[in-house]
Amino acid sequence: MIYLDEAATTPLSREVLEAMWPYLSTEYGNPSSHHEVGDAARRALDQARADVAEVLGAKASEITFTSGGTESDNAAIKGIALAAPRGKHIIVSSIEHPAVLASAEWLGRIGYDVTVLDVDHEGVVAPETLAAALRPDTTLVSIQYANNEVGSIQPIAELVAIAGDVPFHTDAVQAAGWLDLDVTKLGVQAMSISGHKIGAPKGIGVLYIQRRTPFEPLIHGGGQESGRRSGTENVASAVGMSTALRSAGGSPLSTIAKRDDFIRDVLEKVPGAQLTGHPTQRLPGSASFVFPGTSGEAILVELESRGIVCSSGSACAAGSDEPSHVLTAMGYDAEVAQTAVRFTFGRSTKPADLTTAAADLVRAVASVTGRGA
Repeated sequence: MIYLDEAATTPLSREVLEAMWPYLSTEYGNPSSHHEVGDAARRALDQARADVAEVLGAKASEITFTSGGTESDNAAIKGIALAAPRGKHIIVSSIEHPAVLASAEWLGRIGYDVTVLDVDHEGVVAPETLAAALRPDTTLVSIQYANNEVGSIQPIAELVAIAGDVPFHTDAVQAAGWLDLDVTKLGVQAMSISGHKIGAPKGIGVLYIQRRTPFEPLIHGGGQESGRRSGTENVASAVGMSTALRSAGGSPLSTIAKRDDFIRDVLEKVPGAQLTGHPTQRLPGSASFVFPGTSGEAILVELESRGIVCSSGSACAAGSDEPSHVLTAMGYDAEVAQTAVRFTFGRSTKPADLTTAAADLVRAVASVTGRGA
């Protein structure tokens, strides 16, 4: 099997598992307990928080551990909006992850005004589009760092500068491990990250909230995580998250080269194939296409029968008969959007695997269209 669906999830890395193991076995304390066993857990949790903060260029007190990207998105958008004194106007982009769009929709149901920004055909928010949408009562802007379906990277620092003193949240779930997450350079007041996209386990995430940003917690109880997220902390997974973040860096140039070779291979050999997303400002391990006149699901079935595992888009929308909201927002009609296939991979993916995938894609499309290969 050749696994090319790392935007959906990544395998747990051995380094992460080994770092977590003591806190899954012998070091089992509750970090809120005031005794030796609890103190050991607290020290591990504090170190994990400090390590994450270092990667993000933040203060440890600004890091909250959550259950994943979805909770981090919900907490950031609802928590900042509910606490903000300046008004009830939210801005998001039309290609956000469902966790962001659904959170904004919920705020709309309780009296907030939501503006959804258009993107261009490459899936990028134009700075002037954001500038035109800002109002004196704008409470929050939330625009993802990189798209989970087509891989397009947004000019976050430029958009933050336009937003000025309006709090800015970015969903960096797909960007983690690939792009610079330094919150000072980006200028954001909030950022969401998910562990299982970078070799950590499922069920752990990070929410960065700048210290001076008003925030209303969504989960109340024992006051853990500095009151931002009550509940006994998942120490083992927090350690795994910090380990994954610290080891996920390194130059992506070799992956970019593999990606570009794969894209070129597909566009040259598959009749009618179209690349979706920005041609160059895209995640290093992301290549997505539409194949007009075919069926994306049929292509996926054909590829899997040949040992190639990939997807048609967001795993969170798997099984839906609706066309991708990302592609339709980018201007693709519904019929073409339903022909989408996404290939996502990591630094360890072998160039030979991508060559094999491209060759099998040629055969799969030919089989689906009945034209032969």
